[in-house]
Amino acid sequence: MKGSGHAVAMRSATAVVLAVGFVGCNGSPTAPSEMPSLTVDVHATDSGMRLGSVLVEDAADGARFTPNLSGLTAGEHGFHVHVNPDCGMAGQNAGGHYDPANTGRHEGPDGNGHLGDLPRLTVDGGGRATVPVVARRVRVSDVVGRSLMIHAGGDNYADAPALLGGGGARVACGVVPATAS
Repeated sequence: MKGSGHAVAMRSATAVVLAVGFVGCNGSPTAPSEMPSLTVDVHATDSGMRLGSVLVEDAADGARFTPNLSGLTAGEHGFHVHVNPDCGMAGQNAGGHYDPANTGRHEGPDGNGHLGDLPRLTVDGGGRATVPVVARRVRVSDVVGRSLMIHAGGDNYADAPALLGGGGARVACGVVPATAS
């Protein structure tokens, strides 16, 4: 009898291992083409001139934002997801940083504040931004139907000495499409 109980236990353990293996294989995409993504056209807030686009795609480590932008000033720029899908009034219609948990705090991409706090965007000496950034707490579904904002200055990921990281004016904005592919 002891032997038959052991055999039943082994068959049960094997079934659990197989089930977990199948769930793991079927439950998570393995190819990058299966990951949700979207492209956001970005325009200057003062002139409306198109500056390029940002590809947003889910990755294993969060959402990857890959800019293909030109016409910006060299250096680091605050980069955020804003609440409203509207870049009108020089970007002011976009509202504030996306903060679904209502934390009221700007703590940067790795803090526990606004979910819309993204890593700084780096612009080279020629005015181009092409270096991807990854926001570990964000997924494509978080940005759908919102806006992406680029600020004039850098971001210190704090509310002091200036609120919202001290990035200053809203210089470029893009309305995020309502659906991802």
